[in-house]
Amino acid sequence: MKLKKRAFIPPLIIVLAIVLSVVASMSAKPPETRQQQKPAAMVEVKEVTPRDMTFLVDSQGTAMPKHSTTLLAEVSGQIVEVADKYNAGGFFKQGEMLLQIDPSDYEVAVQQARAQLLQAQAALEEEKARAKVAEEEWSQFTDGEAPALGLRKPQLASAYAALESAQANLAMAERNLERTTIRAPYDSVLRSKQADLGQFVGAGAQIATLFGTEVAEVRLPLSDLDVTYLNLPGETDTQPKVLLESQVSGVDTQWMGNLVRTEGVLDEASRVIYGVVEVKDPYNLAGQTHTAPLRFGRFVQAQVEGQEVTGVMEVPTYAINPDGTVWTVAEDRKLKKKSIEVVRTQQNTSIVSSGLEAGDLVVLTQLKNALNGMTVRLEGDPLPEQMETAAKSEEQVAGNANSQSE
Repeated sequence: MKLKKRAFIPPLIIVLAIVLSVVASMSAKPPETRQQQKPAAMVEVKEVTPRDMTFLVDSQGTAMPKHSTTLLAEVSGQIVEVADKYNAGGFFKQGEMLLQIDPSDYEVAVQQARAQLLQAQAALEEEKARAKVAEEEWSQFTDGEAPALGLRKPQLASAYAALESAQANLAMAERNLERTTIRAPYDSVLRSKQADLGQFVGAGAQIATLFGTEVAEVRLPLSDLDVTYLNLPGETDTQPKVLLESQVSGVDTQWMGNLVRTEGVLDEASRVIYGVVEVKDPYNLAGQTHTAPLRFGRFVQAQVEGQEVTGVMEVPTYAINPDGTVWTVAEDRKLKKKSIEVVRTQQNTSIVSSGLEAGDLVVLTQLKNALNGMTVRLEGDPLPEQMETAAKSEEQVAGNANSQSE
C-alpha cells in the first residue's frame, strides 16, 4: 500500500507545478508594448535673405583691333630701306617709318617743279610790267574806253594761271616725294608684310598690314533675353563695365572694358545682336594698364554688368519645383509650399523677386511624395528616441526635486 501511495506523488508534483505556473502567468503584468516610430526625413535647407544685386550677362568673343589697315604703295620704285622692326609683331609709333622707296626720281621731279614755278613767277612779273605800260599808253587817249586786249588783261590772266599750275605741280611733286617714305598711320603692330628690301613695287601694291594697338574690340553675341537685363549704350548714357577672362600661360587673367555700342541689326543666321566692347591699351604700351597684354586673336569669356535690382533673393535652381514653387520649413519643422516669381536665372542660381520672406528656410533636398504639413528634421535635430529619453530624464529630475522638497 505504501508503494501505491508513493506512485501518485510525482504526477501530483507535476500537476501542482503546472497550476502554479499558470497562476503566476495570469497574475504577472504584461510587458509594455512599444510602437516603433519612423524618424522624420532629414533635409538640407538654405536661409534666404533679400539683398541688392547687379545682373551679369555672360557671353564670349575674340579680341580684335579697332583699326586695321593694309598699306599700299602710292608711288612706284624700289624699296631701298626698311626699319629694324619691320617684321611681323613689330610695334610702331604713329608717324614712324616702316620702309623707304627710292626717292631719287621724285627729288628730281621736285627740282623741276620748283624751276617751273620760278619761270612762271618771272613770266607773271614781266606780264604785269607790260600791262602797266599798256595802261599808261591808253591813258593818253581820251576818246573811248581802252579794250581788255589793249590793256593785256588776257595775257596777265594767263600768267596767273601758269603760276598756279606751277605751284600745283610743285605741291604734287613734294607729295610724291613724301610718299616714298611709308609711315605708320597710328600706334600699331605689324601683322604681316607683303613687300621687303630690294623689291620693286608699283603704285597700288600691298606693302603691309597693321593692327592699331590703342584700342581692342571684342564682339559679344547677345540674345533678346540678354538685352532685357542690360542698359545698352545709345538707349542710355551709360557704358556698362565688362569683365573679360581667359587663361594666359595657364593662369586665369582678367581685363576690364566697356560696352560702347551695339551693331544695331540682328544676325540673320544666329538671331542675336552683337555688342562691341572696347579695351584701352590692350598691349600695355602706355603703362601697366592690365596684368597681362590682351593679344589680338585671344578668345575671352565676358561678364557684362547689367541692371541693378533691389530686395531679391538667391535660390539654387534645382530647389525649384517644375510648377514654380519651393518647399520651406517652418519653425515647427513642418513643410510648407510657396509659389515664387523668378526674374532671372544665371548659371545655377535663380533670382527670386517675390514669394519668399527674409529668413525663410528653403529645402534643397529632393523629397519624394512631399506634402504640406509633413514633419522633417534639420541637421542637429534629435531623433524621437533621444527626445523621449530626454523627456524621461526631465521627469526624473522633477520627481527627485519634489521628493526632496517634501
